[in-house]
Amino acid sequence: MIPICVQCGTGGNPCRCKVVGPTLGLVAFVAAAVVEWPVGALVYIFKHAKGRRIMGHPATHVYPKVTRSIPI
Repeated sequence: MIPICVQCGTGGNPCRCKVVGPTLGLVAFVAAAVVEWPVGALVYIFKHAKGRRIMGHPATHVYPKVTRSIPI
């Protein structure tokens, strides 16, 4: 089953709802998290702040950029 995310109330398109952007953002988030969370956990052992930044990257950078780049 494919997860579908819907974001309504946006002014980015005429129908005021986004489906494709948030759904692809979720897919990109999961793909980045699969790689970055284990790496961040290993780095966290030696450098706490850097490890936290790496583990937070999918949520703070990947998902918002993908979601904003697709207006529908």
